[in-house]
Amino acid sequence: MEIVGLNKNNVLEISRLKQEEDWVREFRVQSYENFCKLGMPDFGPKIELDFDKIIYYKANDKDMKNSWDEIDTNVKKELDNLGVLESEKHLDGMGVQYESEVIYHNMLDELEKKNVIFTSIDIAIKKYPEIVKKYFGKIVSNNENKFAALNGAVFSGGSFIYIPPNTTLDRPLQSYFRINSRNMGQFERTLIIVDDNSHLHYVEGCTAPTYSDSSLHAAVVEIYVGKNSSCRYSTIQNWANNVYNLVTKRAKVSENGIMEWIDGNIGSRLTMKYPCCVLEGDNSKGTCITISVATNTQEQDSGARMIHIGKNTTSNIISKSIAQSGGNSTYRGKVRILESAVNSSAMVKCDTLILDEFSKSDTIPINVCENESSNIEHEATVSKINEDNLFYMMSRGISKERATELIILGFLDRFRQELPMEYAVELNQLIKRNL
Repeated sequence: MEIVGLNKNNVLEISRLKQEEDWVREFRVQSYENFCKLGMPDFGPKIELDFDKIIYYKANDKDMKNSWDEIDTNVKKELDNLGVLESEKHLDGMGVQYESEVIYHNMLDELEKKNVIFTSIDIAIKKYPEIVKKYFGKIVSNNENKFAALNGAVFSGGSFIYIPPNTTLDRPLQSYFRINSRNMGQFERTLIIVDDNSHLHYVEGCTAPTYSDSSLHAAVVEIYVGKNSSCRYSTIQNWANNVYNLVTKRAKVSENGIMEWIDGNIGSRLTMKYPCCVLEGDNSKGTCITISVATNTQEQDSGARMIHIGKNTTSNIISKSIAQSGGNSTYRGKVRILESAVNSSAMVKCDTLILDEFSKSDTIPINVCENESSNIEHEATVSKINEDNLFYMMSRGISKERATELIILGFLDRFRQELPMEYAVELNQLIKRNL
């Protein structure tokens, strides 16, 4: 089954195929109408997409499996080669989305005993409609930007997680997203609720093969962090250099809550992604640690946004960017401390490593403080690989290529420290292949 082109009839057809209730169908239609009214982003790189050529829905088997042996043989072999199955042994639960549908989902029995819900958003809409209705589309509205509206119209797949009060998971949950067709669009919708006094680590991975035609990834992620709770969202996205990666991610953090975005962007033709924390509760904290690697005319336009509302709130943004072979890596971020957020503080640190004379990087911060008891610190550096360091390492018998690699991995060390060990190893391999 394949749906190509964007129009109201196709939006309704996606809803019909999923056998959705009226409120979901109405949300899709409203989103499509907003998409038609909204213009392209008025900032950042130029986006060149033909929306009529994109595949908005594609699925060979809509039935989600909980056994790896039941997955289509060719798909299973492909995912095995990517190491998806191997990573499951380190997790409390895993979901896999292939094209437009979640094809595999499994979690440990002990999570069910804790009343943890971890499933696809499509199943959650059917099985837990009251929970979904309460939170869905409330942090990220379907009229705030063109690609959030597009996601609202054609979303398919994505994760739904509910962590009940007073619950801590021993290991991460993970979802893996794969685009495997020319002109394919993937529009997953992820909704995470971490209730009071609970803790979650969620890991996401994304890949796509390289085709001459452009693909589009336009996801929406909404996260609610309850009182005295914490959520860490780690992602390593290794999209091929024909993918437009245009994502809206936002979290609302309650009193004494902690939200951490650990965000890695490697590959893609163009990335525009700015994870956001709305620090609504007093004493809440937000952190965003990002890396961006841009090579071969790729554009990585990424950063973070922190909105301070509650008293004594704290935010921390660390951005690490690498550009080489004509790549462009840009930090674009915003910190706003409202008048109500007294005695709050924010720190922004942007470091860029440019590896040749053909590449470039920009830092575009917006920092706004609306009260006199709070403060914002901002620091930015742009540098090349230190020739003295290279000479020293080469004088000890290390080749120039290996020495360069070690310096780059050291530059990214702050990000790697925040990943589980197996994902830090994967990141090292991705960096080596992309430099």
